[in-house]
Amino acid sequence: MYTAKKGRYETMSYRKCGKSGLKLPAVSLGLWHNFGSNASYDNMKELCFTAFDNGITHFDLANNYGPEAGSAEENFGRILKKDLMSHRDELIISSKAGYDMWDGPYGKGGSRKYLIASLDQSLMRMGISYVDIFYHHCMDSETPLEESMGALASIVQSGKALYVGLSNYDGETMEKAASILSELHCPFVINQNRYSIFDRTIEKNGLKMSAERFGKGIIAFSPLAQGMLTDRYLHGIPEDSRIRTDGRFLKEEALTDARMKKICALKDLAEQRGQTLAQMALNWVVKDSAVTSVLIGASKPSQIEENVKMLGGSPFTEEELKKIDEISEG
Repeated sequence: MYTAKKGRYETMSYRKCGKSGLKLPAVSLGLWHNFGSNASYDNMKELCFTAFDNGITHFDLANNYGPEAGSAEENFGRILKKDLMSHRDELIISSKAGYDMWDGPYGKGGSRKYLIASLDQSLMRMGISYVDIFYHHCMDSETPLEESMGALASIVQSGKALYVGLSNYDGETMEKAASILSELHCPFVINQNRYSIFDRTIEKNGLKMSAERFGKGIIAFSPLAQGMLTDRYLHGIPEDSRIRTDGRFLKEEALTDARMKKICALKDLAEQRGQTLAQMALNWVVKDSAVTSVLIGASKPSQIEENVKMLGGSPFTEEELKKIDEISEG
């Protein structure tokens, strides 16, 4: 039986989602990888326990996380029921719907039919009555924005979610959605988007600026660029690496000579700061107040313990930020 570590909140910092009252840990745990039907259940438990023992109170899921789709929620539900349910009020549990989930015309998109049905399924898989945050996972040009946002508002009114979020939206669409949700008195508090030293999309599509202007938080996924912003691939491709075991999101051809040169230059800068490359990359994502939290994934508990040490990193100097930009853009 798991017993939570005392003093687990002392070393974690908690930041408000924009202008809302909700706080998230600066580091959150994403269950995108390593929680599916092909992973070790005992390892999943240790990942969750290590995260919580280090002050990570936010566990982020989606309906289709796996593989197989839905299995991450099922496995997390098992862990929650057996070991973490007594801590439910200390946890932020989030899920999403938007991408393909089941066959037929109603298993993807942004329709009222899909979003409400999907959340009902997610709650059943996890064995809980509500999630703390429910996201529309992606923009859907085939569904009126008013319908998708109306579904999110209905979900909150039903008590099945406390807050709502948007994921993979651009700045312009987020602003339109925020206005609709405000009229519906729906607590929209956060955006989830890809963001890293190597991926500045939210700076280019207006999302980061719009979120700050509208008082909404941002939580960044893939902050380590699928492991490229770590020491993982500096000396070749390990057999247990994501490239070898699950090539859906990171392929060997991404590790070009030019990319490896950038990774090595960033590693040198991190060492000058007294950090690992991963710690510096995570620090960079949350360097300003616009980003509430950074989502990490992990295959080993030790990775979580190492990553949360980024909280002790010193603020970046203007010279360091300029150097990081030069390396990433060069």
